[in-house]
Amino acid sequence: MFSHVMLGSDDIAVSQKFYDALFTVIGADAQGIDDKGRLYYIKGQQMFLVSRPLNGEAASGANGGTIGWALPNEDAVNQWHQAGVQAGGTAIESPPGIRTVGARELYLAYLRDPFGNKLCAVYSQA
Repeated sequence: MFSHVMLGSDDIAVSQKFYDALFTVIGADAQGIDDKGRLYYIKGQQMFLVSRPLNGEAASGANGGTIGWALPNEDAVNQWHQAGVQAGGTAIESPPGIRTVGARELYLAYLRDPFGNKLCAVYSQA
């Protein structure tokens, strides 16, 4: 459904440390920094990029926005969460665990990256 996601950052090196840790768990390939200064990762046909805002203003997290990644099991969600905290992210909401969303039970973990973007790892048996 999505071709790519791009987030803003005021410090690409800080973001690289954080996202390298997360994408090691997720299994995406780190591509480094392109000629425009953007950090990027690829998994299959999908790309995730981090860039300084083009308008020159400070990066900020979307209020109410969340980017979620589907992971293969609860252990991977826990590893993702731990890697993110160890790499400078902030654990938010409840600890990793089961949440009820409608009639579904999902295993979720939430983080904020070093620039306030809200992220979620999700495992669903359904």
